[in-house]
Amino acid sequence: MVAMISDLEAMRTALSEARKAAEAGEVPIGAVIVHDGAIIAHGQNSVVRTSDPTAHAEIVAMRHAAAILGNYRLNGCTLYVTLEPCAMCAGAVIHARIDRLVYGTPDPKAGACGSVLSVLNHPQLNHQMQVTQGVLSEQCGDLLRVFFRNRRARPE
Repeated sequence: MVAMISDLEAMRTALSEARKAAEAGEVPIGAVIVHDGAIIAHGQNSVVRTSDPTAHAEIVAMRHAAAILGNYRLNGCTLYVTLEPCAMCAGAVIHARIDRLVYGTPDPKAGACGSVLSVLNHPQLNHQMQVTQGVLSEQCGDLLRVFFRNRRARPE
């Protein structure tokens, strides 16, 4: 019998990805994708390093998962991400047919899963998913707050 990874374990791994992004000078957001109870893909923000405005942690993780599964449809997958997805990422999650989204902390400035917009689970869309919010919210939020506090404190 295969052991199933818990939401806390998966989010801790996403937080580890977020810390790596911060060390690389990126906004600290991390993501992992779980399929059949195990992490199959990781992602971290890499927009600065790649000069790619779409290289959000969720997109990076979904690209890796799609390559591993050999399908752009990520049925049976759960996406864990440290920050509530933006509109671009929420749209990609829908198109990928992710079964479940779990995110750490809400994004009051750009969140598209209820904070600013409600892109997911719109009644007219052809894909619905389970959404769980607030897993390790404090740790996810603290990582972002410290990153931006330090960025603002740096002399230009």
